[in-house]
Amino acid sequence: MHMSGLSDKFKGTVNKVKGETKDQIGNATDDKRLQAEGKLDKVKGEAQQEFGEFKERLDRKDNK
Repeated sequence: MHMSGLSDKFKGTVNKVKGETKDQIGNATDDKRLQAEGKLDKVKGEAQQEFGEFKERLDRKDNK
């Protein structure tokens, strides 16, 4: 397994958690900008996770 795939998945998880936190705080404080930032961070995190999984699939295929 490439560490880069694992690294992307980890960074994606961090961004999703950060985004969820921002979204919830923005919702609680009625801060629309913070909510939007949170939603963007969540989408970024999901994309990073998917990219990491893609890298891992390629690595597994190359190692067969």
